[in-house]
Parts: sequence; structure tokens; C-alpha cells
Amino acid sequence: MSTNPAATAAFRAARDHLLSIRTDYPAARDTFAWPELDRFNWALDWFDVVAAETPDAKALWIVEEDGAEAILSFGALAERSNRLANWLREAGVGRGDKVIVMLGNQVELWETALAAIKLGAVMIPSTTLLGTPDLVDRVNRGEAKHVITNGRDAAKFDEVPGSYSKVAVGGAAGWKTFPDTTSGSAEFTPDGETLATDPMLLYFTSGTTAKPKLVEHTHVSYPVGCLSTMYWIGVQPGDVHLNISSPGWAKHAWSNLFTPWTAQACVMLYNYARFDAPALLSVMKRAEVNTFCAPPTVWRMLIQGDLAAWKLPVRECVGAGEPLNPEVIEQVEKAWNITVRDGFGQTETTALVGNPPGQPIKPGSMGRALPGYTIAMVDPLTGEPGDDGEICIDLSKPHLGLMVGYKGDPDRNADVTRGGYYHTGDVGTRDDEGYITYVGRADDVFKASDYRISPFELESVLIEHEAVAEAAVVPSPDPLRLAVPKAFVVLAAGHEPSRETALSILKHCRAELAPYKRIRRLEFAELPKTISGKIRRVELRKAEDDRHAPKMSGTGDYAPRTDAEFWEEDLPELRE
Repeated sequence: MSTNPAATAAFRAARDHLLSIRTDYPAARDTFAWPELDRFNWALDWFDVVAAETPDAKALWIVEEDGAEAILSFGALAERSNRLANWLREAGVGRGDKVIVMLGNQVELWETALAAIKLGAVMIPSTTLLGTPDLVDRVNRGEAKHVITNGRDAAKFDEVPGSYSKVAVGGAAGWKTFPDTTSGSAEFTPDGETLATDPMLLYFTSGTTAKPKLVEHTHVSYPVGCLSTMYWIGVQPGDVHLNISSPGWAKHAWSNLFTPWTAQACVMLYNYARFDAPALLSVMKRAEVNTFCAPPTVWRMLIQGDLAAWKLPVRECVGAGEPLNPEVIEQVEKAWNITVRDGFGQTETTALVGNPPGQPIKPGSMGRALPGYTIAMVDPLTGEPGDDGEICIDLSKPHLGLMVGYKGDPDRNADVTRGGYYHTGDVGTRDDEGYITYVGRADDVFKASDYRISPFELESVLIEHEAVAEAAVVPSPDPLRLAVPKAFVVLAAGHEPSRETALSILKHCRAELAPYKRIRRLEFAELPKTISGKIRRVELRKAEDDRHAPKMSGTGDYAPRTDAEFWEEDLPELRE
């Protein structure tokens, strides 16, 4: 039973309203209002209520690479998380305690998330890819009192100082063993009320340009804020929802926890050691996946194969994490007759902007402001709103899905909320119908010959070429133009990093881009990425600056070309 029936009813009413107008965007924008909640515990006041109403409904379905699978109902997870919450409380986990949760896509992850929310503990979700320096940072800045991880990862904490308790799934020397959640008392009684403003999550960002920021969310900002995410994805009760995301990152909480279970859908996962498109598509077909979310990297790999050969029951397809290139959307539409709908949000927010179901799609646009958010485009120089500039949230309007702030960083909090706006750090343009087109991170946009260049626009043209699987564009120093666009390219299977390939790609770009946007240098290389899979253009940009610093300072010449690097002046055929 709900600990707060009034809060449950308010949350349900807001959810049902969005479901009832799922394809009527104008009505959703005009009539949706965030529920007003002063006390709310999503696990107790929503998940357990759903579990009591539909105990046998499928809630979690995990398929392993070898074909093994685990399927759990809402009722089973409610009971198992109650047993775990009781055990953790006896083990010393209390309300407000910070808990590092470093687990993979396994049943224990969802049991732990529900149990921690019920206890009022504060989760620090962490990927299993973290090394010792990252864990030291999380323990120290996150003020962690407890760690829950797998036995095979326990040794990573051997060199991490701190007086934190340790729980290992499967056991480890010196660690408490994660309990059998099918035994023990299935009744759980909270030790007090959960305020809407109580902290629930501390997320370390993936750090594409700097040291990871520590983002604080409450018991409403993500669980209730993800109503906007539910609307964007289009997930409905009874759906099977597959989202490709690694635990430890905010998108996992968006689409593998709060959004599908708020909609009363089944969370479906496929675990694999190495991406295999046919294997993934086969699992999707067998599981009858209705809604599918994947990052652009996965979509780019999927279109390398024969998508048209797979007839799947997928109704909704979305992409998030980085902008979707138009070529990817076009290829999927040809194969499946489904439009992959782009969306935009951050660790600091839920989904802000997106193309919801049933709405016209404008090529290149990531959509319009989602219900519950008022988006302003703010000129970075003047601070004035308009139709071009930084994508911001108007803080004078309700904005439930926004973080509390960066924990322990008042200066950064003041800067990111300056002028009455929350500043995303992303730049875009908005047309007269409200559609926003992504330009890039403010840090990534650069000038060449005094023209403003969007890396994303150039990268979208690059991946239209059959030889290009992935690409990143950064400024390469040039004494005449200040900088020229340089592309770092990952080749698709079957293509060689040769002069001929470079020439073909650059010719394609010349045909598709205005002269001032022309890509003038190209290098075949692996792309540096964060452990969450986002391209670190900042590393490529710094490397270019360092290589050519002597030329720019007048103390030397350009660095020698690598064997995999080609400049337009090396290719006289481009002038033919």
C-alpha cells in the first residue's frame, strides 16, 4: 500500500493525462502540469502500488548472450526489494546514507535501486568500468558510506581508502555477501516520511570536457521529472521496452528504471560482451520489443547491416546521448518504415526537447520543448533570449525535472543559473514553429575564416559516405584562416585508410558543403570517448593545438603528417 495515497493519486493523474494525449502535442504542451508533491517515495508510492494492482505483470526481462534469461514480475520485485531493504537496514544503511552502486545489467541492480529508494538512501550509480582514481573520487566527493558491487569487482576498492561498508554480490573476502532476496520478510515498513526535496541520486557526469561534475537529484526530480521522458519515448502500459545503456549513467535511470515502470511497461535488457547486430535484433524479435532506445553509436552500427531483412514489432524508436545524424534516420526509415525520433536531455535534467510520437519531423531538428519545460534560446554574449543561442530552461516557470545543483560547488551553481536560466552548455537554433536544431556543445563550436562552424553539421555529411562509420570534426590551427575543419574518421568494415578513400570522402564533402564549411584535413583514427561512449572532441582539439603550436607561434612549421592523415593541398584531384 502507498505510504501517501494523495501523492500516488496526483502522480497517477499526471501520468494518465500524458498517456491519454500521447500524440496530441499542442494539448500536452498547453494542459500538462507537474504534480505538486511535498512527500513522495516512488518505490513505495508508485512501484509497490503497481505491483499490488498487477502482481503478475512482467516487469524485468534480462537475456544473456548464451541464451539464459531472468524474468521477474512487478509483484516479485516488490517483495524482493522489501527483503533487501530490511537486510540493508540491519547492515547499517540508513536514510540519507550515500551508497555507491556498481553493478551491471543484472537483477540485483534493480532490487538494489528499489530497496535504496525505499530506505531513503542516496544512490551513487557507477559503471563497472571505473578504475581506482575514479572510485577514490566517488568515495571522497560523494561521501560514500556503503558500496555494493559484484565480487569480481571488489578488488578495485583495495586501494580506495575510506570507512565504508562493503557488500558483494556473489561474495568476496572481507565483504558482506549480498543476501538471497527470495527469503526473509517480504514486509517493509519505512522509518519515516520521504520528503520530495530529499536527495535520492548523486550522478558523476561523464566528463566530456572537464572533471566530472557531481549532480544531485531528489525523490521527485528524476522519478517524477521522467514523465517528460515517458511522453517523448511513447512507452505505454504493457509494452516491452529495450534501452541500450550502461548502468552508472543517467540515461539508464531514464529508460531502464523510472520511465518504463512509470508507464507500467517491462524493462528488457540484452547483455553482450561485443556488439552483434543480428543477435540483438533476434532477441528483439523474440521478446516482441515495442519501444526501442539506443545511442547514435548503436544506430550507426545497425545501419551497417541489412535492417530491412528484420521484420520487428517495434512501434517507437528513439535516440539519445548525442544528436542523431539525418543519414541514420533516413536509413532506418527505409528499412523499417519507422522514424527514429531524436531527443535531448542531460544528467542534470530529464528529457527537455524531443520529437514525440505522431508529430511531424523536420530533418535535422531534435524536436520541440517537451511538456513541463519552457525552453529559451539565450544569446551567449548578451544574455538575451531569441531564436539562436544556448539552449536554456526558463527558471521563472515550473521545471520539476531539473537537478538541485552540483553538490558542493556553489560557484558553478551560480554560473549555470545566471540570468534566471539554467544553461545547458549546448547551442542550437529554433524556427518559428518551435523546432530546435542542435548546433553543438558551446565548447565544440569554432570559427574558421571568421565563420561559425558546427561540428555536428559536418559530421552528419561525413557519415553519409559509405566508408565512414563514425566521425568527429575539430578545428585544426591554420595561420591564415585561424583554424580549418579537420575530420577524424573511423572507417566502416571493408574500407581501407588509403589516399583513395580520403579523396573520395573529401570529394563527397565538397559536393555537399558550402565552401566556407569545407573539410580541409582528414585523418583516419580511433575516436577518444568517455566511458559512457561520448566522443571527447576536447582531446582531439588539444592534440591538434599541441601538434601545430610551433607553426602558430612562428617558431617552427606544421607537425609532420601521419601515414593516415591527408590535407587538401596533398590532393590536387580536389581542384579538378
